[in-house]
Amino acid sequence: MADRIVLTGLAFHGFHGAFPEEAKLGARFEVDVELHFDLPSEDDLSRTVDYSRVYELVRREVTGKRYQLIEALANALAARVLSEQPLVARVTVRVHKPHAPLPGVVKDVFAEVTRDRVTGDRITGDRSARSG
Repeated sequence: MADRIVLTGLAFHGFHGAFPEEAKLGARFEVDVELHFDLPSEDDLSRTVDYSRVYELVRREVTGKRYQLIEALANALAARVLSEQPLVARVTVRVHKPHAPLPGVVKDVFAEVTRDRVTGDRITGDRSARSG
């Protein structure tokens, strides 16, 4: 499916990570969400995805619950999008942890998942999951 709406750089303070200091201090997390669905040709909000609702869904999950793994957060976000947005056929979620506690300099760390509404399964191939 070629049609999509993309939200990039949604930034929130969350408390995700495996280390005790991450649970106490928290860090900045950024989320990108790709919503794949048939975009309407009419100028009618009722026939499309209200991405302000997607933003709120992401904000609530990132700030309201603690995950040890950004992979788990990405999976939870994808599942929530599919359950709350019936028009979305496929969703790709990328959770960035730009200040990951690593022993050297790194520009970014992220986990990416793609889920399909029909099966709920991972999408196979080079888009299934990446970190980098």
